[in-house]
Amino acid sequence: MMTKAIWVLIIAVVLFGGWKLFEYWDRIQNEKASAAKEAAAKIVSGNQLPGMPRWEWEQSLEAAQRGGSDSLGSWLKLYGHEVRDPRKAWIELDYVILLGKKNPQEAKRLFTEVKRRTPENSPVRPRIRELEKSYE
Repeated sequence: MMTKAIWVLIIAVVLFGGWKLFEYWDRIQNEKASAAKEAAAKIVSGNQLPGMPRWEWEQSLEAAQRGGSDSLGSWLKLYGHEVRDPRKAWIELDYVILLGKKNPQEAKRLFTEVKRRTPENSPVRPRIRELEKSYE
């Protein structure tokens, strides 16, 4: 009779431990999902950033980006002095990527310049970290 009671107690403890383990696993999974949602919400796209003084320039910028490195370089020469960071840094990083195949030394120089002037708390900083391996 005593061994049956011990077996019932052992089974109850194992079931209770399994339930607690499941609750812990579920909580960890929920925390991971929540962190992933927060990270996705922090992802920035260039056209969301402040610094473009005139909304009319958006279309010409998009056309310049589609036109390749020469076109975007011309756009930056024409309008770049009026565009402010963080938007300017984002556009210049687009230019660095396009220029990288044509003129790697100039791409590295421009990347270093953008990295130097971009503060650590800038929304552009994650993109800079992503490109560091290629342009340093």
